[in-house]
Amino acid sequence: MGLPGHRRTSSDKRRRASHFALKPSSFTVCSHCKQAVLPHQVCRNCGYYRGRQVLKLKSRLVGRAKARAAAEAEKKAEKKEEKEEKK
Repeated sequence: MGLPGHRRTSSDKRRRASHFALKPSSFTVCSHCKQAVLPHQVCRNCGYYRGRQVLKLKSRLVGRAKARAAAEAEKKAEKKEEKEEKK
């Protein structure tokens, strides 16, 4: 059975581990709806890939975005009402 020839120093360990860090994922922009998309992937929002429609998606994600926008609009309206009441 083999034995380690030399002690691995702390600097050796750190130098070896310097390559273990995760790289940030890069995004591209969808040519159809201008949302962030992973490269070489179909857009989850509209179903387009490289300028042509590949998937026919129902407006599931669009519906979520509309619901979020409506909720944000309600929050803004509530804030305006609170400010008016304070005056």
